[in-house]
Amino acid sequence: MQRRRHPLLLLPRRRPPSRTLLSRLLSSSPPASGGGGGVGGGGVAVKQVTRGNLAEALEELRARVRGAAFVGIDLEMSGVTSAPWRDTLELDRADVRYLKLRDSAERFAALQLGVCPFRWDPAKSAFVAHPQNFFIFPRNEPLNDCSTHEFLCQTTSIDFLAKYQFDFNTCFREGIYYLSRTQEEEALQKLYTLHNNETSAYPNTSEEEEDAPLKSAADVLFTERMKIKFNEWRNSIVSNQRVDDHRSENFKFADQFQTVFFKMRPAIMLNGFTSHQLKLIRQILRTHFRDLVYVCTFLEDGVSEKRVVYTDTNEDKISLMKNVREDLLKSREAKVKSAVGIRHVIDLLASERKLIVGHSCFLDIAQIYSKFVGPLPSSMEEFALSINRMFPHMADTRHLMSVNDAVQYRMRHKSKSLSSAFSLLCPALHAPDEKSSTLPSVRIEVEADETVLSCFTSGAKHEAGYDAFMTGCVFVQLCAYHGIKFEQLSPLEDLATNINLKKHINLLPPCWNSGTVLDLSTGTERPDAGYKRRYPAAVYDNVILIWGFQSKVRPKDIKDCICKVFGQASVTSVFPIDSTAVLVQFSKQESVNDFLDLKATLESADSAISVLHPLSTILEGGKTRAAKYDTYRDICRSSVSKFSFADQAEAVCSTSNSESKFKECNAADGSGAYGSALDGTVPASVQQSGGAKSGSKNKGDDDFSYQDILDALQDGKTSVGKRMRNA
Repeated sequence: MQRRRHPLLLLPRRRPPSRTLLSRLLSSSPPASGGGGGVGGGGVAVKQVTRGNLAEALEELRARVRGAAFVGIDLEMSGVTSAPWRDTLELDRADVRYLKLRDSAERFAALQLGVCPFRWDPAKSAFVAHPQNFFIFPRNEPLNDCSTHEFLCQTTSIDFLAKYQFDFNTCFREGIYYLSRTQEEEALQKLYTLHNNETSAYPNTSEEEEDAPLKSAADVLFTERMKIKFNEWRNSIVSNQRVDDHRSENFKFADQFQTVFFKMRPAIMLNGFTSHQLKLIRQILRTHFRDLVYVCTFLEDGVSEKRVVYTDTNEDKISLMKNVREDLLKSREAKVKSAVGIRHVIDLLASERKLIVGHSCFLDIAQIYSKFVGPLPSSMEEFALSINRMFPHMADTRHLMSVNDAVQYRMRHKSKSLSSAFSLLCPALHAPDEKSSTLPSVRIEVEADETVLSCFTSGAKHEAGYDAFMTGCVFVQLCAYHGIKFEQLSPLEDLATNINLKKHINLLPPCWNSGTVLDLSTGTERPDAGYKRRYPAAVYDNVILIWGFQSKVRPKDIKDCICKVFGQASVTSVFPIDSTAVLVQFSKQESVNDFLDLKATLESADSAISVLHPLSTILEGGKTRAAKYDTYRDICRSSVSKFSFADQAEAVCSTSNSESKFKECNAADGSGAYGSALDGTVPASVQQSGGAKSGSKNKGDDDFSYQDILDALQDGKTSVGKRMRNA
């Protein structure tokens, strides 16, 4: 389609542009100094796609993607985490991170999908971008299914979207529905099973349908009149009279009959009858008219049409019913295909196998898989390999920023958010008046079609279409930082195989604080060299989970209490999960079992001595639980959803049917291995060697001996006050 170029138009927020072709010739280059702030987005035309213009937008997008060098994507969701403790933590193991990610993708809805193809135009030495914003809303209208979609809304996320003027009305009223590949397969399988089980097109004549008893005089009168009506109509056909000669002004039901032809056969259209009357009509046809067939068909909008069709012979009747069933099957198949909706966009991106670019896009990709492919796989490795089969070339701009020293230096005091990266790396796009001469500029042109300008609005950040555009712009500039010269690329060269970029393809950070990148091609994680850890690297065999302590107890208090028992250097770090739970990493692996043993001993002993123990601060209240790290994984895996971690853990443990798991969760039943402490078999970490605890801090003259505590627990006879006075 022919396009004209016009000067930049600055558009008001969310108002349709004038009937003029919008294009923007922009220059993006790194600024001389960093800049924060928001992204106005004024003047960037973003196509808004709803149910009404999806088919047209898909055809246009197909051509855009086919000619693109890469495609930027972004998603807006109804929430991110279902509870504070489901936030990803630096101490989370890879499988735990994935469980939290899967929980988010399954519980929250995708509300917008942003897609922005970027095509390199060698004649202009510029990229041409076509940002599109697809509104999404799950519904079952196309299938007339009684089931409903349920999803969570996180209040902070909804408030955040509202702050940036997210159009909820358009989303909820005109959002595009979808079926995942799994849902489509299940719907088609159900359809074929129904088709094979039907003896006739539903609700056509069925020999197995039971006759309804004529209980009222009205039913008897209606039945007799219908028999007369159908008999007159059939006789007129057999005698070669006009098929509409049966009409009579004096006949009561003349207005409810309309003579038509159906599949080249004479038919009567039945209008205005109740469902009970239609049932009586079917009964009349079965009993008295073997050559008349009741047929019900459905229009595209689901409205049904009922007819009585004349057939010459039994073979003709069988042929008619076969044709009707085949038509109904095709109609149902078409309805399932139409319900695929927005997934056509994902299928298009997957089939074209273009380079897909996102920013911190791991959760976006999980959402795409969950909503448009099927249930998320059980493991991170399986998920990564599945994504790689669907999108063989992916790049994450956050990772590309972290592996470039020049970008790292310039963003050292900035957040790694998309808007910060955009304002810093693309100042001419963010603020056209800013100038930069750090690198040669890469021009970007935003193009819109004047024939459908009513579909375009001025983009703004946190709209998926505009964020996809920003992601692509950041990627273009990062490519320049990585030494890619677009002017030197041949038209047939695949950007994903470029020597300067290839080593960074398919490497995605699972989350912002994981300190790792996931290789989608292998399903394995590797350390992120550019990540600076806040906590020591986790040794998960040395980590213990503690929850249920009183709210006044802080992580520092927990560390101090444990260090008083096991030594000043015994605890590497205490990581809060939320206000009700922590992860404690010991410096030695044996300290994990020793802590569990000592906790069980103190809780099972009916003695006032335990009140004086340093761990009493943690155990106060009697609800403190502790377990190894794998229990933390099991709690995160559960479908139970509680706001606090302590409530979540108790719900998971209480519903577990495994005695061993319950013991691990409780870690305090006082029997078995834990009972040995009562018999004088003390864990090695709390035994005395030469009168002092190995690895513990030096005791002063007024310190109370932990061996004395255990002795007191063992004989139960020594007075607490006396022992303290003699200490």
